[in-house]
Amino acid sequence: MSALFAIFALYAKMNLKSTFQIYLFFLIALFVFACKNKKDVDVSHIDLEIKIERFDKELSSLTPQDLEEKIPALQKKYGFFYQDFIEGMLSVGNTGDTSYLRNLRTVLTDKDFNDLKAEVASKFPDLEKQENELEDAFKHVKYYYPNQGIPKVIAFFSGFSVQTPIGNNYVGVGLDMFLGANSKFYPAIRGSLPAYITRRFTPENITPRVMEAFIREDLFPEPDETTSLMQKMIYNGKILYFMDAVMPDLPDSLKIGYTSAQYEWAESYEAGIWGYFLEQNLVYEADYMKIQKYLTEAPFTPGIGEKNESAPKLGVFIGWKIVKEYMDKNPEVTIQALMKDQDFQKILDKSKYRPD
Repeated sequence: MSALFAIFALYAKMNLKSTFQIYLFFLIALFVFACKNKKDVDVSHIDLEIKIERFDKELSSLTPQDLEEKIPALQKKYGFFYQDFIEGMLSVGNTGDTSYLRNLRTVLTDKDFNDLKAEVASKFPDLEKQENELEDAFKHVKYYYPNQGIPKVIAFFSGFSVQTPIGNNYVGVGLDMFLGANSKFYPAIRGSLPAYITRRFTPENITPRVMEAFIREDLFPEPDETTSLMQKMIYNGKILYFMDAVMPDLPDSLKIGYTSAQYEWAESYEAGIWGYFLEQNLVYEADYMKIQKYLTEAPFTPGIGEKNESAPKLGVFIGWKIVKEYMDKNPEVTIQALMKDQDFQKILDKSKYRPD
């Protein structure tokens, strides 16, 4: 509030003679500041430091000549991640059999691998910005769940095999999948990863994608009994609401993975989207083949909107809106209670969701 009073004092010095004007300005400023900070909490007292471990740099420093000498220390340092990386991401063999080193040596001398290594090193000489962002986000997690363990964060590159893997006490950051939408490497992988996916392969997506993976897979995995569109919408809405809570300053478009234009489209047609779900009897539909197009990544949502201009995964967007309405209308409900609650029908009913 100190900034608010500083602004008030400044305007007072500008000879605003009307008491009414000053009072009105004070109320408006108070409202703006309250809205800006209404979802944020004070995490300054939480003792937590996030340092992203640079496995990518340590791997890059290896040469075919010193492989056998240096690998044991690397394997010991990175433990489960090292095993997952070698066996699952690079797929060069079993770490229990040292014969995999022959395949690893081939990878390290491959031209494409070395071109990618150079690009990653150039794009990410350090990760200080991401460390600060993740530290703040994980402090927010600890604020709501003080006993929650925080995983190691490990940076790597693997030839575009995985972006943010979750493993035993770690979350990975596949830096080769955050090089920037215009990276020279992405057109070559469009067969397996289309443009509407690679457009999000930007540095600004590191923090939201890491946190989303951690929240979805470690904190709040989707219950097996979540089958209908309504249930899946509200489950996804809860995930995004928790992302609101732990990354309060992050743009909503980044949280959900939309472009600015897609987010604006979804906001503009919110009532029409909900009306379509009701008219098509989709809200309680449990046939995944019928509802998956409203939940999964795509360039747009088929059947909704004109000229393929609609935003994708509109079920996720509407679920987010429902959960926001529920929390706004039921202020006694804590975030912890929300995330624990599996009564999705109750959340829908008590949200009184009726978009204009």
